[in-house]
Amino acid sequence: MTNTSLPIHQPVMLDEVVEALAVRPGGSYVDGTVGLGGHAFAILKAAQPGGRLLGIDRDRYALKHAAKNLGSYGDAAVLSYGNYKDMKDICDEHAIKHVDGLLLDLGISSLQLSQPGRGFSFQRNEPLDMRMDSDQRLTAAEMINESTEDELAEIIWKYGEERRSRRIAKAIVDDRPLNTTGELAGVVEQAVGRGRGRSNNIHPATLTFQALRIAVNEELMHLQAALASAHSLLEATGGRLVVISFHSLEDRQVKEYMRNHSADRPRERWVPDVDPEPCWRRITRRAQKASNYEIARNPRARSARLRVAEAIPIARSA
Repeated sequence: MTNTSLPIHQPVMLDEVVEALAVRPGGSYVDGTVGLGGHAFAILKAAQPGGRLLGIDRDRYALKHAAKNLGSYGDAAVLSYGNYKDMKDICDEHAIKHVDGLLLDLGISSLQLSQPGRGFSFQRNEPLDMRMDSDQRLTAAEMINESTEDELAEIIWKYGEERRSRRIAKAIVDDRPLNTTGELAGVVEQAVGRGRGRSNNIHPATLTFQALRIAVNEELMHLQAALASAHSLLEATGGRLVVISFHSLEDRQVKEYMRNHSADRPRERWVPDVDPEPCWRRITRRAQKASNYEIARNPRARSARLRVAEAIPIARSA
């Protein structure tokens, strides 16, 4: 079976994902952030004959393209609009109780960055939107123009780890209303300047844009919910959870979750051990990175970090 419809798209660490999931013929898999379907296509190919995949995404535009790109697999590929934080409920809706592998490819997709009008990038001057799900109400413009200075400073510091967050927040409040990406990028650049303490190749608004995107889409909160529900889908099969993250906040959250729920969990001497039973076996103790060859072909892969854990049964009292 060949893929003739997939548009120009480079899924990050594609071979590594298939290997990490230990994909087998006849297996059942979930791609919680299916996007254009690049990873999903490779997983389905390795899972034949008899394999199937449920792809979830909160971007309806991406799902339309994924449906075309996975169409050659017919009923083996099922796509569902939704948020990966609700993947347990979505699986229940499709009568899926257990799966052999679960993939979460986090962050923003190249499709969302390149699609005009989404407001994720300051490379074009367009409305400050930043919603991954266009059905949700809150936009970046509303957050920028309605939050207090202290709230903005907290968002920019917490989700962007931007040390000049207070200066940026004050500049935003002084100059608002701000309604376009160009306006916001200009205000941030004027507030902090260029090339001070960071590479001149990195725009000074980069971390502010990251922070707003994460806050608008509640990305870290949704990731926490998804991680908490993953084990129930994988426990019966001893299946694998594979997560690709693209910035330190996501990767830190995934790393700590996998460590703290495995046998490697650090023991606090003075804290009661209320949940001693590990439920994951860490396959990767260090994050796996893309190869130099892949990074040369796809610069986005430079920041990718892949972590893998395998579900183990939880001992339950009778």
